[in-house]
Amino acid sequence: MFLLGYDIGSSSIKVALVNGDTNQVIKQTQYPEVEMEIHSSQRGWAEQQPEDWWNYLIAATKKLLTHSAVDPQLIKAIGLSYQMHGLVLLDKNKKVLRPSIIWCDSRAVPQGERALELLGKEYCYGALGNAPGNFTASKLIWVKENEPEIYDRIDQIMLPGDYIAMKMTGTSLTTPTGLSEGIFWDFRTSSLSQKLLSDLEINRALFPTVVDSFSKQGYLSSKAATTLGLSTSTSVGYRAGDQPNNALSLGVLNPGQIAGTGGTSGVIYGVHDQLTADRSDRTNTFAHVNYTSQHPNVGVLLCINGAGSMYRWINQQIAGSAVDYSEMENALQKIPIGSEGISVFPFGNGAERLFGNRDLGAQIMGIQLNRHHRSHIYRAGLEGIAFSFYYGIEAMKEMGMPLQQMRVGNDNLFQSKVFSQTISNLIEGPIEMVQTTGAIGASRAAGYTVGQFSSLEEAFSGDPLVKKFEPDADLSLHQEAYKNWKNVLDNTLKNHTYE
Repeated sequence: MFLLGYDIGSSSIKVALVNGDTNQVIKQTQYPEVEMEIHSSQRGWAEQQPEDWWNYLIAATKKLLTHSAVDPQLIKAIGLSYQMHGLVLLDKNKKVLRPSIIWCDSRAVPQGERALELLGKEYCYGALGNAPGNFTASKLIWVKENEPEIYDRIDQIMLPGDYIAMKMTGTSLTTPTGLSEGIFWDFRTSSLSQKLLSDLEINRALFPTVVDSFSKQGYLSSKAATTLGLSTSTSVGYRAGDQPNNALSLGVLNPGQIAGTGGTSGVIYGVHDQLTADRSDRTNTFAHVNYTSQHPNVGVLLCINGAGSMYRWINQQIAGSAVDYSEMENALQKIPIGSEGISVFPFGNGAERLFGNRDLGAQIMGIQLNRHHRSHIYRAGLEGIAFSFYYGIEAMKEMGMPLQQMRVGNDNLFQSKVFSQTISNLIEGPIEMVQTTGAIGASRAAGYTVGQFSSLEEAFSGDPLVKKFEPDADLSLHQEAYKNWKNVLDNTLKNHTYE
């Protein structure tokens, strides 16, 4: 038996093929080769076409099957990971009504603030786990208020993963973890929030049937099987947002475990066995992939929208396309810790939850024209992202979140020794880098659903440890650099008015 896992990102569609009998990865690939475009026709807007995700998934699948010797008839289960918080709207013919308003779009902040006032803080934090903020429910209200002609034609509301699964099976479903990331889930009743639907005047019939993340969610339709080059005997057995899925992929299932991701956005994700809400709105609480009403595991998520996107901008706009990331890493290692006074704030990818949903914009501060050069900006960029991670970790510590074990993947910013060592020194603890990806994790999760693995622990055990970053004996230089960076940030927040 073979298993397929997809990761529907905002940068590309990744796919992994795993041998279910040996739990070994056979092949991985992605499409397109360059990052997908995010359309931003106005400040703070971010949209993508759901049809593009599907077309790129088809291309990625064909690319993978072409370069592997596996008989597609032996692929029996599919798992899906997807970019969180996106809003996909379909009409009665299951056609997309408008581009998806994706995770980093900040237009709906005012709608979220009004929803918080209407629903009440006690209910939002005590039942929903979060203020509505800029999440999917708020984006839906934005459409209702600003595009009523589209809203009136909505037949179904979906998350990105729900849309892709529907394209595969023809069946419309969603999950508790998906609804919770949209701020539609009531943790007190373990159901879609009736109060939210009533108070915000949203029709319950617009939402698909709710199933567990690990469940048999339909088989490939004849049309989808033909299009993908697979079999109608292949089932969809799992779906989850990318951050809960990344945590699962790293084996982060239990309280005290922390997962880190340094992709387009930067994320710290910790698991609790009880609802933990941050009334300061810096972090968010969602149903984890193994959430049930009997075992209400939640994931506390801290997100920095501008992480890898900041470093990509530095690569493209400062280094130039001819310079790759390994060359940047070699150059920046020659620059002292603290980047000789340059501070980079990577907050230029939409409203940042960490700062009360303000859209701060990215900033590079402290440049001395006769002293600094490109390599200083390279290092300051990586340090600024790492410092932002720790700034958020401090907020999680204030909530009483334990930090016993941090695990990260081998496909993002943590590949940089400078980046990982900076964070390890600041948290004063080790960082374990595991050889896995979200697509691999999604495939194994689907394997668990169809009975190929007896437990999640079995499914996610045995991944090789690529490296382990231990704190340096002397932590003072990184701690001093962080202190200086934080002082500049605090002064900037205090003295500048943002739109």
